[in-house]
Amino acid sequence: MAIAGLLFFVTQQANAQFNNDSLKAQLIKDWERAKAYTAEYLAAMPADKYTAKPVDGIRSFSEQMLHLAQGTIGLSANGTGKTRIYPGYNMEKSATAQSKDSVTYYVNASYDFAINGIKEMNAATLSELVKRGNLNESRLSWILKAHEHQTHHRGQCTIYIRFQGVTPPAEKLF
Repeated sequence: MAIAGLLFFVTQQANAQFNNDSLKAQLIKDWERAKAYTAEYLAAMPADKYTAKPVDGIRSFSEQMLHLAQGTIGLSANGTGKTRIYPGYNMEKSATAQSKDSVTYYVNASYDFAINGIKEMNAATLSELVKRGNLNESRLSWILKAHEHQTHHRGQCTIYIRFQGVTPPAEKLF
């Protein structure tokens, strides 16, 4: 009976690790796809229109993309445990970060930060809880929230691009 119990336990642990490793691989694949898709958005917007706003009172295209980058860094850091890059720097509000080259740099750096953080993390820790403020979520949840956040803000940028008379990139689900 003890051998059967031990065998069951070892099998369950192996399955759990396989599932976590598979999940980690899928997360990396989805983040790499998101980075490539966002790069298409960055390329589609004319350089002289990065500070354009569809209407007054909302973020410019550059501010929207820099907000995407800051969220990617902060939320994914909560999930991966990596130390945030650019701590204390509000790139969204920085006058020197608004050009196409700067925005592209920071957005790509944020994706690289998230992707490398996932690659370097132990897949077995995805279910660990991480407390930030009033929230206590799993590492996986923080990574998924980061992905949801960047998807949301990239999607908003579709309108910014259309307002410039440019066709936005086609959807990239796979």
